[in-house]
Amino acid sequence: MDKGEKGKVPCILSNIEKCMCSLCPVQADSKCAQDKLVSSKKAMEQMPEGEVPNPEDIPGIYCSTGKATCVDLNPDKQCICYTCDVWKGYDLGEGKPSQYFCQNGRAT
Repeated sequence: MDKGEKGKVPCILSNIEKCMCSLCPVQADSKCAQDKLVSSKKAMEQMPEGEVPNPEDIPGIYCSTGKATCVDLNPDKQCICYTCDVWKGYDLGEGKPSQYFCQNGRAT
């Protein structure tokens, strides 16, 4: 797979759709992340085909966009990055960081 301009994973609709972050225990109790999940889904339904919301409005795909803007995530919970098809497809276990992109930044 091709590298994105700013990191290993491009922020594109197909990757957003595969993203598992919304199911991650790190985000489960985050009001901020849950609110963004609802608003980003609504926004994507109304966007022209191929466009994506601003990265700071999406509660996930941190491997592409970088650290989360929500401050109420709980990094003490178990990360599930390794279960994600994006993680697998871009061999993110081999890169830096390999998990907890919401806290550690985008994959490079």
